Amino acid sequence: MEKPYANFSDEGKVIEPGLDSVVIRHYVAGIVGGRTLDVSEFSEKVIRAGHVIIRDKENDIYKPMPVQDGAYGSLPGNHEYVGVLRSTVTADCPVAAIMYSGEVNDVASPYPVDTIKTALLTAVPTLVFKHD
Repeated sequence: MEKPYANFSDEGKVIEPGLDSVVIRHYVAGIVGGRTLDVSEFSEKVIRAGHVIIRDKENDIYKPMPVQDGAYGSLPGNHEYVGVLRSTVTADCPVAAIMYSGEVNDVASPYPVDTIKTALLTAVPTLVFKHD
């Protein structure tokens, strides 16, 4: 069952925030000024709040974590975890607020974090994953 994160209309390019405030339970800090994400290898039209964000260390390029079969894929070589997306954005306008310190609802996140949680929290120890 798909989670009702955002209503997206191809015609009007409209996003309704949906569960953004449920996913991001408490924002503490993020990358000042945000970043524009490279979505050239990302197939979804919407990148939802809570999506894990990575950075190409060689080129300093920020990207959404790859997704395969409804779950996070493997961290690409020469990349690192940097945080999670604070607010839902469209792939055609991927201007992203990236949170690196705060509380994320792991149950309401767009994809399960179980398979990457240990590595993610090692890289970004100021993120906390909780749920009610």
